[in-house]
Amino acid sequence: MEQAISYERVPTSIYANSEDASRAVAHEIAAIIRNRANEDKQAILGLATGSSPKKVYAELIRMHREEGLSFKNVVSFNLDEYYPMEPDAVQSYVRFMKEQLFDHIDIPANNWHVPDGTLPLEKLAEFCRDYEEQIERHGGLDFQLLGIGRNGHIGFNEPGSLVNSKTRLMTLDLTTRIDATGDFGGLSKVSKKAITMGINKIMEAKRVVLLAWGEHKAMNVARAVEGAVSADVPASYLQLHGNSSFIIDTAAAAQLTRSRTPWMIDSVTWDRPMIKKAVTHLSLMLGKPVLKLTNADYNENGLSDLLALYGQAYDINIEVFNFLQHTISGWPGGKPNADDSNRPERAYPARKRIIIFSPHPDDDIISMGGTFQRLVDQGHEVHVAYQTSGNIAVADDEAIRFAEFVVDFNEKFEANNPKANRVYREAVKFLKNKKDSEIDNAEVRFIKGLIRKGEAKNTCRYVGVQKENIHFLEMPFYETGMIQKKPLSEADYKIVADLIEEIQPHQIYSAGDLADPHGTHKVCLDAIVEAVNRLKHREYMVNCWIWLYKGAWAEWDIDQIEMAVPMSPDQVLKKRYGIFKHQSQKDGVVFQGTDSREFWQRAEDRNRGTAKIYNQLGLAEYEAMEAFVRWKF
Repeated sequence: MEQAISYERVPTSIYANSEDASRAVAHEIAAIIRNRANEDKQAILGLATGSSPKKVYAELIRMHREEGLSFKNVVSFNLDEYYPMEPDAVQSYVRFMKEQLFDHIDIPANNWHVPDGTLPLEKLAEFCRDYEEQIERHGGLDFQLLGIGRNGHIGFNEPGSLVNSKTRLMTLDLTTRIDATGDFGGLSKVSKKAITMGINKIMEAKRVVLLAWGEHKAMNVARAVEGAVSADVPASYLQLHGNSSFIIDTAAAAQLTRSRTPWMIDSVTWDRPMIKKAVTHLSLMLGKPVLKLTNADYNENGLSDLLALYGQAYDINIEVFNFLQHTISGWPGGKPNADDSNRPERAYPARKRIIIFSPHPDDDIISMGGTFQRLVDQGHEVHVAYQTSGNIAVADDEAIRFAEFVVDFNEKFEANNPKANRVYREAVKFLKNKKDSEIDNAEVRFIKGLIRKGEAKNTCRYVGVQKENIHFLEMPFYETGMIQKKPLSEADYKIVADLIEEIQPHQIYSAGDLADPHGTHKVCLDAIVEAVNRLKHREYMVNCWIWLYKGAWAEWDIDQIEMAVPMSPDQVLKKRYGIFKHQSQKDGVVFQGTDSREFWQRAEDRNRGTAKIYNQLGLAEYEAMEAFVRWKF
């Protein structure tokens, strides 16, 4: 864990991962509970929902079960609830809190409070006043837990909320509603309003901790921590609180000054990664190619220490230019019969066994379609392992279309398969009567999974992968029918490890995209990490290199890239057609996010953007590039 140095207007602690950070926060909450119990007083907690606090709650449950932490003296008040919302609905925060915490601890039933999403509109104002009065009658909040929205909101206090705002009914920002599409099964189904605790009551808490995980939170974390206090970023109001902290992971810290330009904060160790980071940042900031940077550029922009180490800008420039040049390769599997001393991959063996792990059934073609095609065209034995079914990303009307096709087909040809007919009829019946609060039943998930599987097979045929080299792992953690997944289990680890053991690859490609908004990429990577750690003693693993790609949401920073695979205009177009094979993911997909572009457009813009940055740094101009970072286990 790092400690904040400067530029930051709120105490901010950066942890290596959300697990360590969550444990630290849970232990702070536990200490408050125990201290208040020792004083024979109640601990008054303000609690949050969403993905950020889940691991905090999991650790509190563990402490209750294993360490005897009691919640009998706890009174809790949740920040918010969608409106209108039934408490047993899948999206309800009452249900969330019961499943994530309350059902697993000994908190008295009357001691926890969540805003009531069932009240008639005319009673809401009175309810909101009473909600605040209840908190005041308990002496105020001892501790308030927060997350941060991608638009900088806290609770459902959207941009524009004033620091003195009260608990109230709030119209949700479009960004917030888009982020919730996965939970609701589409933007049109997402609640337009929510009841939220006001910023004033949050600011009155004796202690406030805000959690943030992942790259997609990084920009607003930086705005809240280092920017001016503004209603445009409600989280920035915490700068005015006397006892608030941001607890974040390294990905969420990416845009903070100490992460982005650490040499501006303190002395740094000028190793190769840091030199590359500093010089590429300087080059892009000034709009000058690396080889044109001057002594004055270094001295006037906080890099005098680096210049003193080398003596001349020319020497630094040449070294960094070569670093960058050596990352570019049109031979991602290694170029046979070539000097590989300055290439990102080994020349031998000339024909490698390769596994491309794809968290969802389209991540392979979206994230590394050009490289995928190169590996096949250059004669490697390419295997694709689809880690999950991806069924929750199929819209209901797509599933109905496929299910009705099967029913009509069987009726037309009098196919005698009662079991198949039953599955598809049950699915159609369920979908036509499905309530917004319901999750898909087993039959629907099966059909949606088949749709994704068929699209993945079609992509592999298009690229040229042999049928026997396509592996559908269907990892159990994913099969819940909801965004919320089960924890990884021994079964998940064994599935991944068994495939690696069977193929004994020379290369593994895996998603390293921690900005994935629904977290599947991260969980799939965790499974691969565990499997590799279990197998690393095997002789074949000595010769296995692991390359990480990003998803549709972001790209590696230029200083992190260790292999950049260039693409011609024809290759870009071929990748686009490969993405088109995933027809269920075109035209208004379930997880569109805040970006209205389709996946093929995002991929092309991202790949062209990477090529443009290389060109701005003074290297050759390519149509597009796919980028990778090597994980050295």
